[in-house]
Amino acid sequence: MKISVIGAGYVGLTTAACLAEIGHHVRCADNDEGKLNLLRSGKMPFFEPHLDEIVHRNIIAGRLQFEIPENAVVGAEAIFICVGTPPLENGEADLCAVANVARTIAQRATGNCLVIEKSTVPVQTAQKLKRQLQQYAGKGLQCTLASNPEFLREGSAIQDSFHPERIVVGVETEEAEARLREIYAPILEQTFKCPVHTSCTHAQKPAWIVTDTNSSELIKHASNSFLAMKISFINMVADLCEAVGADVTKVALGMGMDPRIGSAFLNPGIGFGGFCFPKDVQAFVRIATKAGCDFSLLKEVENINKRRIEHFVEKVRQELWVLRDRKIALLGLAFKPNTDDVRFAPALELIRVLVREGAVVSAYDPQATEKAKAVLPGIRYCSSPYEAAEEAEAIMIATEWEEFRDLDWDHMKQIIARPLVVDGRNMFKPAEMTARGIHYISIGKLPAFSVDDGLSNSSTSIASPGELQAVLK
Repeated sequence: MKISVIGAGYVGLTTAACLAEIGHHVRCADNDEGKLNLLRSGKMPFFEPHLDEIVHRNIIAGRLQFEIPENAVVGAEAIFICVGTPPLENGEADLCAVANVARTIAQRATGNCLVIEKSTVPVQTAQKLKRQLQQYAGKGLQCTLASNPEFLREGSAIQDSFHPERIVVGVETEEAEARLREIYAPILEQTFKCPVHTSCTHAQKPAWIVTDTNSSELIKHASNSFLAMKISFINMVADLCEAVGADVTKVALGMGMDPRIGSAFLNPGIGFGGFCFPKDVQAFVRIATKAGCDFSLLKEVENINKRRIEHFVEKVRQELWVLRDRKIALLGLAFKPNTDDVRFAPALELIRVLVREGAVVSAYDPQATEKAKAVLPGIRYCSSPYEAAEEAEAIMIATEWEEFRDLDWDHMKQIIARPLVVDGRNMFKPAEMTARGIHYISIGKLPAFSVDDGLSNSSTSIASPGELQAVLK
């Protein structure tokens, strides 16, 4: 099928590349000529594992092209709208880019065209898009509108594209559903060869969920807001664990084994970030308020999340007393591992707080350094975690990159001024770090001590969640 994808950001570029990979002819469009030229040369504007190889392969195969929107929509059988919807000052989603794309489609598209809203938008946006398309439609254009929200996770967007748990489509006609089924047929039936995970040949087929457009639009905001709520909830549980002497990892394990709750997103830390959760929670609150519904529950989710940075910094204050002129190494800048995205990243807000209190910050991230520099100049960015840690009086972990699990702590002890690690992502076992001579502070965990509870072969460590789960089985 001839498909156009408007927007070459995280969602748009991933969508375009993966649709081309399963056999469609895709034109990916953006107003930024510099980005288009970069993509035509096979280079990526952001880091996403495996995306570059898929883009490069489909450019060579002739299934993926990059153009401006005015050209890309001409002759398209289906057009995906994947432009950004950033938050306005009042928390509402800015739909200016969506409206501009709708006008371009109406004036330039031809024939019988399915317009698919993939950007995260407030409920009833599809109805407004339909009116705009009808208002500006050129002669001979017949548009059908559908909603198809994305559920991509940065860092695993390719896996999520090829092996989604569900595909949600909001449609008004059976013809629109049939065309969307045709687009997604290889993924629905898992009849393609996964370009990343060769072992996925027998992957479970995704659920196909058909709704009206209003319900489809609400599913995305409701999903992200609920996940954000789980994160804030477990962070409050972590605070309680610290206050009463419990271990949040064991509490989360016990909760997560209940299938009604599940273990995902029960990882305490310094709060959620990224471009989706913060803006989607804000937008959902505004949607509810305008509809006359009190969503104070989500307002508190936001408030809890905002307090996480101060809670984390306080742990360092308790150890260093004052932060002025203290050298602190910060490991991790991206809002999550396997991405270079620093939008709403907790690490950046953490740096701002530390700098305001006079700390001397050295930071390292495997992928996000350049993007962090662009929004937060004035601190020392390093090329390795060891360079960042030289003469540091505290190491703070803000992103759970796998690389950090393999650090040489014997070497670290030789170059740091004080063996203090404050872990905002609970990457290590307290007992193991203590055994290495590291003063280790985490979120919601008990300090290392000798325990003989029958769950561990060692009398000098606390059983890990994996060990506990094995025993419980």
